[in-house]
Amino acid sequence: MRTINTGIASLRKRFSVTRLTGLVVVALGVAAAQHLAHSAEAATKIPAPMQDEKAAATHSETAVFAGGCFWGVQGVFEHVRGVKEVASGYSGGAASTAQYETVSEGDTGHAESVRITYDPTQITYGRLLQIFFSVAHNPTELNYQGPDHGTQYRSAIFPVNAMQRGIAQSYIAQLDNAHVFSAPVVTRVENFKGFYPAENYHQNFLALHPDYPYIAINDLPKVADLKRMFPDLYRNDPVLLATSAQ
Repeated sequence: MRTINTGIASLRKRFSVTRLTGLVVVALGVAAAQHLAHSAEAATKIPAPMQDEKAAATHSETAVFAGGCFWGVQGVFEHVRGVKEVASGYSGGAASTAQYETVSEGDTGHAESVRITYDPTQITYGRLLQIFFSVAHNPTELNYQGPDHGTQYRSAIFPVNAMQRGIAQSYIAQLDNAHVFSAPVVTRVENFKGFYPAENYHQNFLALHPDYPYIAINDLPKVADLKRMFPDLYRNDPVLLATSAQ
């Protein structure tokens, strides 16, 4: 198992010359970088879905979303009431290519994703989607999110059943028809082929490393937006993934 230092060292792509983070920090300082990075990712207030799941007979269901770097998406949903567990990982490709370095090449079919285990008696799939679209990422950015570019950072939903697929497709149509965003929603509703947990050093990254420059610039503002926009669903203490569960 890699140590956290080894893991962080392997994330050099996040600070390459093709990305804003790092260069902006050096050139303009953290405060200016926070403004520039988050200005394109600002949260958008959107209506709740008109179609949602009915009263639940179970206390545990699963949702799988992809919305850019999984650090921030996991960090947001760890602060949502009714969520029992969130894992960072890979969806869309084969098990044999579900490793960070391989996925980062952008040709595996995988997207950096999160698997959310939630209690549908406390929060519905539709409400999770509302947070996903409004706070966790920008659904109008095609194959990128902020400083991260490539199909592995695409906006995608991986329904695990027909009910979820119908809700997701209906909600995307609802948002586009209402023109709540300045551009069309490009989120893909894809077939679920499996979820493969990411390496341990990626798990709970936002909660464990809030001062890491990428997190401070790109992701902590999303958690603040969650608290501001969904106070009834915000939990101050995040629910953390036990890495031994992988």
